[in-house]
Amino acid sequence: MPERSVAGRTVLIAGATSTSGRTVARALLEAGARVVAVGSDQGRIETLEQELPGVLGEVADLTDGDDVLELAMRVHAGVGAVDGVVHLVGGWRGGGGIAGQTNEDYDVLARSFTALRYLSRAFFDDLVRSPAGRIAIVSSTTVERPTAGSANYTAVKAASESWMRSVADGFARADAPAAAVTYRVRSLAGLEGDLAAAVVALWETDAADLNGSVTTLTA
Repeated sequence: MPERSVAGRTVLIAGATSTSGRTVARALLEAGARVVAVGSDQGRIETLEQELPGVLGEVADLTDGDDVLELAMRVHAGVGAVDGVVHLVGGWRGGGGIAGQTNEDYDVLARSFTALRYLSRAFFDDLVRSPAGRIAIVSSTTVERPTAGSANYTAVKAASESWMRSVADGFARADAPAAAVTYRVRSLAGLEGDLAAAVVALWETDAADLNGSVTTLTA
């Protein structure tokens, strides 16, 4: 396995049935990676497996800690430890100013952060032990410039970025050749290909140069 290549490495994609998830999965397969595609809908996962032969589909509720631990056990039993986690669980809900930031909307948005916490904890040791562990998320440019109408959404993204900085610190303290990376977008629509290329390139760059980084993707 080339030292600087994703070829032969195992990468888990959370939220794999989304447009961005399918695009990232295809790019990783074409680069020679083993791809574990995780989603919450059995039918969509089966469709993805048919669309992208070679993908290993897994169904799990990533907001359920026990379900994530069971997922990790299945992955370890099936393909072994993972070298990468790409977290694409998300969504958008806005509101009419601060008073319009409903609890219901926040609860839906917060599922993304909950999933990130569970996934990063369940596979942290894998990434530390890998010769090139990588974990990446997609955040939002609104973290730098929050608005009243996106307060719930931006708060969740800011929490996710903070968690990733903590994961990066964990890698550094373990002296591991691993990296936690955040990509910010104004909107992911139209940037799926750029995201996929960036994810593949994570294994072409030294972990020390990536760990804790925040990169904005633009059209």
